[in-house]
Amino acid sequence: MDERKTHKIDDFHEIISNKENRKLASRRDRRSVWHGLGIFGMVGWSVAVPTVLGIALGIWLDKNYERDFSWTLSLMVAGLMAGCVLAWKWINKENKDIYRKNEDR
Repeated sequence: MDERKTHKIDDFHEIISNKENRKLASRRDRRSVWHGLGIFGMVGWSVAVPTVLGIALGIWLDKNYERDFSWTLSLMVAGLMAGCVLAWKWINKENKDIYRKNEDR
């Protein structure tokens, strides 16, 4: 048999083996659609809660301490930025955990 064909067959077997190992590992991991939806919800809440808290505090400050600028708008942006940072850190942590699990296998 030609050496190139043997090399291609070996590469093919390695690709199939890697795919099968990933599939088996994902079945052992037991992460379901619900887990994915939970992550999606967690990211949404981690952005929404600081934003809403910033708006609420801004409305209260606008009523009690009038300035030339809008406290509500300023704190909404600050809350949104804080929420995005929290979500990014949480997703980054989850991603590192997934890669760490994959390296252990």
